[in-house]
Amino acid sequence: MAASELYTKSARVWIPDAEEVWKSAELTKDYKNDDASLQLLLEDGANIEYKLDKKIKNLPYLRNPDILVGENDLTALSYLHEPAVLHNLKVRFIDSKLIYTYCGIVLVAINPYETLPIYGTDIINAYSGQNMGDMDPHIFAVAEEAYKQMARDERNQSIIVSGESGAGKTVSAKYAMRYFATVSGSASEANVEEKVLASNPIMEAIGNAKTTRNDNSSRFGKYIEIGFDSRYRIIGANMRTYLLEKSRVVFQADEERNYHIFYQLCASSHLPEFKALRLSSANDFLYTRQGRSPVIDGVDDTKELCTTRNAFTLLGINESYQMGLFQVLAAILHLGNVEIKDKDSDSSLIPPNNRHLTAFCELVGVTYQDMAQWLCHRKLKTATETYIKPLPRLQATNARDALSKHIYAKLFNWIVEHVNKALITNVKQHSFIGVLDIYGFETFEINSFEQFCINYANEKLQQQFNMHVFKLEQEEYMKEQIPWTLIDFYDNQPCINLIEAKMGILDLLDEECKMPKGSDDSWAQKLYNTHLKTCSLFEKPRMSNRAFIIQHFADKVEYQCEGFLEKNKDTVNEEQINVLKASKFDLLVELFQDELKATSPTGQVPGTGGRTRLSIKPGKSRETSSKEHKKTVGCQFRNSLQMLMETLNATTPHYVRCIKPNDFKLAFSFDPKRAVQQLRACGVLETIRISAAGFPSRWTYQEFFSRYRVLMKQKDVLPDKKLTCRNVLEKLVQDKDKYQFGKTKIFFRAGQVAYLEKLRADKLRVACIRIQKTIRCWLARKKYLRMRSAAITIQRFTRGYQARCLAKFLRRTQAATIIQKYQRMVVERKRYRQKQAAALAMQTILRAYLARQKYKALLREHKAVIIQKRIRGWLARCWYKRCLHSIVYLQCCIRRMKARRELKKLKIEARSVEHFKKLNKGMENKIMQLQRKVDDQHKENRVISEKLIGLETSYGAESERLRGELNRLRGVEEDAKNKANQVTSLLEELERLKRELTVTQQEKKTIEDWAQTYRDEMEKMVSELKDQNGLLKKDKDDLNRLIQEQSQQMTEKMARAITQETQQLVTDLNEERSRYQNLLTEHLRLEEKYDDLKEEIALSSNVSKPGHRRTDSTHSSNESEYTYNSEYTELEEGSRASEDVTRGIDTSLTLKLQKRLTELEQEKQSLRDELENKEEQFQRARARDDAEFKKARGAELEYESLKRQELESENKKLKHDLAEMRRSLLGDAATAAGAPGSPAYNVLLDQLNASCEELEVRKEEVLILRSQLVSQKEAMHHKETMTEPSIFVEDVSKLKDADELKQAYIGLKDTNRLLEHQLQTQRRGYDNEVEALRGELQNVKEENNRQQQLLAQNLQLPPEARIEASLQHEITRLTNENLELMAEDPTASREARVIILRRMVDLMEQLEKQDRTIRKLKKQLKVYSKRIGEMGAGQTEGQTSPGQMVEEPIHPVNIPRREKDFQGMLEYKKEDELKLVKNLILELKPRGVAVNLIPGLPAYILFMCLRHADYVNDDQKVRTLLTSTINSIKKILKKRGDDFETVSFWLANTCRFLHCLKQYSGDEAFMKHNTTRQNEHSLSNFDLAEYRQVISDLAIQIYQQLIKCMENILQPMIVSGMLEHETIQGVSGVKPTGLRKRTSSIADEGTYTLDSILRQLSTFHSIMCQHGTDPELIKQVVKQQFYIIGAVTLNNLLLRKDMCSWSKGMQIRYNVSQLEEWLRDKGLMTCGAKETLEPLIQAAQLLQVKKKTDEDAEAICSMCHALTTAQIVKVLNLYTPVNEFEERVSVAFIRTIQTRLRDRCESPQLLMDTKMIYPVTFPFNPSSLALETIQIPSSLNLGFLTRV
Repeated sequence: MAASELYTKSARVWIPDAEEVWKSAELTKDYKNDDASLQLLLEDGANIEYKLDKKIKNLPYLRNPDILVGENDLTALSYLHEPAVLHNLKVRFIDSKLIYTYCGIVLVAINPYETLPIYGTDIINAYSGQNMGDMDPHIFAVAEEAYKQMARDERNQSIIVSGESGAGKTVSAKYAMRYFATVSGSASEANVEEKVLASNPIMEAIGNAKTTRNDNSSRFGKYIEIGFDSRYRIIGANMRTYLLEKSRVVFQADEERNYHIFYQLCASSHLPEFKALRLSSANDFLYTRQGRSPVIDGVDDTKELCTTRNAFTLLGINESYQMGLFQVLAAILHLGNVEIKDKDSDSSLIPPNNRHLTAFCELVGVTYQDMAQWLCHRKLKTATETYIKPLPRLQATNARDALSKHIYAKLFNWIVEHVNKALITNVKQHSFIGVLDIYGFETFEINSFEQFCINYANEKLQQQFNMHVFKLEQEEYMKEQIPWTLIDFYDNQPCINLIEAKMGILDLLDEECKMPKGSDDSWAQKLYNTHLKTCSLFEKPRMSNRAFIIQHFADKVEYQCEGFLEKNKDTVNEEQINVLKASKFDLLVELFQDELKATSPTGQVPGTGGRTRLSIKPGKSRETSSKEHKKTVGCQFRNSLQMLMETLNATTPHYVRCIKPNDFKLAFSFDPKRAVQQLRACGVLETIRISAAGFPSRWTYQEFFSRYRVLMKQKDVLPDKKLTCRNVLEKLVQDKDKYQFGKTKIFFRAGQVAYLEKLRADKLRVACIRIQKTIRCWLARKKYLRMRSAAITIQRFTRGYQARCLAKFLRRTQAATIIQKYQRMVVERKRYRQKQAAALAMQTILRAYLARQKYKALLREHKAVIIQKRIRGWLARCWYKRCLHSIVYLQCCIRRMKARRELKKLKIEARSVEHFKKLNKGMENKIMQLQRKVDDQHKENRVISEKLIGLETSYGAESERLRGELNRLRGVEEDAKNKANQVTSLLEELERLKRELTVTQQEKKTIEDWAQTYRDEMEKMVSELKDQNGLLKKDKDDLNRLIQEQSQQMTEKMARAITQETQQLVTDLNEERSRYQNLLTEHLRLEEKYDDLKEEIALSSNVSKPGHRRTDSTHSSNESEYTYNSEYTELEEGSRASEDVTRGIDTSLTLKLQKRLTELEQEKQSLRDELENKEEQFQRARARDDAEFKKARGAELEYESLKRQELESENKKLKHDLAEMRRSLLGDAATAAGAPGSPAYNVLLDQLNASCEELEVRKEEVLILRSQLVSQKEAMHHKETMTEPSIFVEDVSKLKDADELKQAYIGLKDTNRLLEHQLQTQRRGYDNEVEALRGELQNVKEENNRQQQLLAQNLQLPPEARIEASLQHEITRLTNENLELMAEDPTASREARVIILRRMVDLMEQLEKQDRTIRKLKKQLKVYSKRIGEMGAGQTEGQTSPGQMVEEPIHPVNIPRREKDFQGMLEYKKEDELKLVKNLILELKPRGVAVNLIPGLPAYILFMCLRHADYVNDDQKVRTLLTSTINSIKKILKKRGDDFETVSFWLANTCRFLHCLKQYSGDEAFMKHNTTRQNEHSLSNFDLAEYRQVISDLAIQIYQQLIKCMENILQPMIVSGMLEHETIQGVSGVKPTGLRKRTSSIADEGTYTLDSILRQLSTFHSIMCQHGTDPELIKQVVKQQFYIIGAVTLNNLLLRKDMCSWSKGMQIRYNVSQLEEWLRDKGLMTCGAKETLEPLIQAAQLLQVKKKTDEDAEAICSMCHALTTAQIVKVLNLYTPVNEFEERVSVAFIRTIQTRLRDRCESPQLLMDTKMIYPVTFPFNPSSLALETIQIPSSLNLGFLTRV
């Protein structure tokens, strides 16, 4: 196919990336052959140009379609290359949380660093028996494949587990061994599988340690061979170890630990038994503190030591040996703390009394001086002398560490040896499965001898792996008969030759070790000289002369030569070993008993080089020769590796490659770089390359036809599908080299399936577009027509509405006009009248205002005149006063001035006048001027004085005038005052009136406002009151409704609580029944095992003991457990030993059941107490709520509350009275020593009445016997008198038993008298007791009636349910009474309970004693009556003649029995019992009986024989018949237990026999359905209730055998019919290449369909109906059948990713509907079978619902209530689209589901328990068939039976 066809636009490719290794991109442009680059679009939106090499055209890898992502098998991918593998692993690991993936024959396991629930027993059972390709990848699938091939091919198998440290190798190997131990079991009683698993904690403790990569890293390799016998059961195991890292004992890197056992001992040093070891914290010892990480998170070293010690004990290593081991380990720790100091430069010493060396010597039993001497010295031997040379401190320290490592290696080998001894068995091994847990390819920055050996081992394993893969591919091609072309694959033989061939690296290393002066440098030079030019795989580093590089299959590795020689020699000081050999410690001597000289081949002393990391346990025996012991480490490792490869080549290998996803131990975190590195190293990519080189994609013709039917035309489809596929494929793919046609499959080259998928997707896309186009056209036209019709309708209604609106508008307009006219008229008239009234008011107001203004103006003028007059007078007076004041002031000033002048003059005169004259020249002039001024002033003053005089004169005249006017005005003023006083009074009156008016108006306004406010407030208050009243009414209604709801809720709550309690009790009952039935199953298994052991012993001894046959254990147990206490037990003394053993077992079983019953009673009591507490809390809460409601409610509510309180008080009073009455009744019952009305009392009373009736009957029999004896005596006396004395004497002399007859007669008379006396005494006692009991019964009549009603109800139930119901009722009654008594008087309640129990026990003992007495007397009566009858017959025969017999017939004594009717019975002789059992049970063919005879005929025949044995009162015959019947049924079931028809037949007959025992037992509960005739056939002498229980247990065992047989038949059909077969053709297309079966799996034997299942179910049903199985039992069987179908289908769905798709969900739902239809046809819909399919139905619905939004998540959570959270999440994770149009479930959606289901309380179990069997019950089903009508056919060969 041309690249241009694949590299088109939108094609997705992988391109290299530095961070993610590979990155996805999409082509944005079609590729052409001459293009030099590709235009790509990355996922982050970036556009890049990808350059292509023009020479090689390095086109990027194509990406697989999304539908192929997440495949179970990497080889199923269409494009097989590294990025596809990496992406597929990442998607499965991160998104789907799947850690296992197939890669051809390899299982890739990625360490999740998290505990996953996928390793339980349910998962093991699910994978058991399945083909490897049918289930999802798992370590259990690989283990099952190995186990299956071992059984099928008779060839040993190997499981090779490899990977880096921390990748999970040890865990994978552990789970594989657990699978073998669980599936196969052990062939002996030694529990070998437990021992094999117990070796794991021991080896982990001494061989595992914490590293930086792994907390539990295995520091050694191991190969465990698990042995199996011829029946493929585990018989033993053997372990071989490789490369123990001894250097870890003395050195640990940072963040690492020493071996776990050291830390376990230090953590447990506080225990008393470890005090002698002198241990302390791990930080106190050098060997345990170097890593500075002594604690592992989540690991308790103390508990781990307990686990280790328990494992030692289980493997047979006793406590003393364990303490010896711990002693040696503690000694190693102390030895590491021994401090060696420098004595000088060439010697060292240990200080005396070193505490740790003293402890070491005491622990290992050596002397302090010797050990101190040889720790610091060494012995050198020459040909003639021996020298002792001191060691420097560094060499002494290295020697000490070498000794520690050597001791630990010896201890490790000793433990491995003893573990192997414990796992060895004497049984011959038929085959084995080996589990190899070995290190993977390692490369570090510094690689030394350890990495070299490890990588050498991986080279060998990789070569073996490549050859095996190549061989399988070749076998597949040859099987399909297609042309075989040689596939080129990498052969690493040159690399192996470089290492191990002659003159190879190991040879040169050994040769250098033998050289006296050999060194690492000289060895490196030899390597360079030998291989540098001759081998291309060997290189020399450029910058080093002490290193070399080897090109391994995985990568180039550079090794440092330093330390190679020293580690290869692995030497230890011989004298130190001799000191240890001389130890007084036996275990240490045992460790070194085979120790020889452990020196190097050259005798050199170990230098100061590094630590030795490697210890090899040879694969051969420990008894090795001296030569073998001197072999180097490399030589030993090469030999042991060669032995390992020989073992692996002789087995069929299975590969598990463990991958470490990240270096930080993060859960579900994936580092692509680390993953790719490991994939390249472990050979996974090589497998991919080999597969891709050939035809990796393989389809069957049917799968190809189903998948690509869409690419075919109708004319292309031929009847021969093979020819059809050939023709179509030739048309689709032109290049015939791209595919090949095999016999059953079509083989495709890589990429062809992707091309076909592209064609299919294009075809489907075109079809979808056409369908969408047509559908959208139809939807659009339908929508258009619907819219058009709707538009027309809308228009019609709109137009009518508009017309109606217009008419309405016109009417409204006219009415509005009229209204407006009158309205306007009224408004205008009102306005005019308002204006008129306003105008008049305004005029009135204006006129009044003008008048008032005029009056006010006149009044103001008058008052102004008066004011002016007064003002003017006041102003004149003021002016006058100012003038007068001014004149006086002026005079004062002048006078003062003059005075001053005068004073001045006087002063001047007083002084020198001349002086002043001199000083004041010109002053005189000034004085003269002033004098003139003064004169002028005088003149002016005179003028002014004159003027003043004139003015005074005029003023006087004017004053006179004014004084006259004033007088006049005063008169006027008096008048005015008088009038003013009147005006003032009027004004005051007016003002007063105004004020009163104003006050009145204000009061009126206030009153009006108050009234308005009051009215508003009242209206508001009324409205508020109305609202409040409404609220109160509403509250009242709410409260009433709330009370009703609470009452209803409480009723519902109580009903739910009662229902839950009932369901819980029913569940507990079913659990108890299930436990009991499981115990029966275990008992049956042990019996079968016991029989098998007996057979094996008999076969092995080949000694037969004639006449001796050991009885079956069941027989002995039946005889021991279900026999009567009779006087003839001496007949069974021979079987007492076996009975005692079985009695012990049965007693323990009874005690367990009693204990369980007590626990159930306690649980019920606690539940009842809790229920009462809840009721009390509810009562208190309701009372508190009522109190709160009463405060808020009105009078009516208060009245109701009071009324309710009264009723409650009356109720409490009644309860109190009832309690008092109960206490009084209980007190009376306690004093009367019984509890009348209780079920126990009724049972006792019925038994007493029955005893009385029996006594009456026996009394009548004694009287009849007495009368007959008297009549016989009289007849004999009459004959005596009638015959001759000689004849009589002669006849009497002939009687040999005359004396015996006489003695018997006398003894019989005495016995009769004694019996009569005893019967009368007992009768009187019984009468008195019955009268007392009747009196007590009368006192509690109501209680008794209730109990009788309950008893009557219980009698309608089946026997088992009746017993349980009566027991449950009695427990309930006693519990209630005890609770009431304990609440009031605990002491009295306990005493009363004790008295009642004691009285009941006494009554039961008395009744049992009387019953035994009656039976004993009955037997004596029968013996005497038989003897008398025989003697009477003998006398009649010897003394009378035939005539006399006719005249006076004397009949033998016959005691009539009321119960007996001599019909419906079969008599047989004792010796015919074996013949009866043989013909009726062992050799009976069910098919003929079921077809020709009545159902249950064998059961009827056996019961009729049993009736006759009961009739003749032969308890031995009854016992032997029942025991033989039970054992024969068990024998035939053991012989033909896999035949459903046989098992069903005997289940039906056993149940019918059980029903007959019940129906004719004489129990009234079983007799109410009988006819009168059937009641007369009841058993008369024996109560077989205990045997009924035995037969019920037998029926349970048969039922379980039936279920197992049915399961074995249905199991192969379920998965094929319910999941794989396409019931609806064409719905579920086959997914591309993902359904390819593994070539190593067993081929399918046939294809089953749903019709096969339905036919098989119909067959089961018809067989059971033909055999007459009870209908209720058939329903239980069908329910179990449907549970198995649902559980197996769901479990396979949860473990098969290819089945979780939308179309498969539709197929499952259709199949379930067909099963429901089958139930409906058979009338079994009510049997509960449909409900068992609910989880499967919900899983199918989950596959079909939408899974996108939160609403979808909510719908899923509410829908899948029958599925657990783990199951829901698992289905969502496994959901896989079959077509490109389906979408995957997002991780976010799954997280949403998990969040919503977080609060669910459920079991975390993933799978359903397919082994679970519902507990079975056998409801009583009486038969209407009359026994006397049954005819025995001659075909049964039962002619020896006689009808009676």
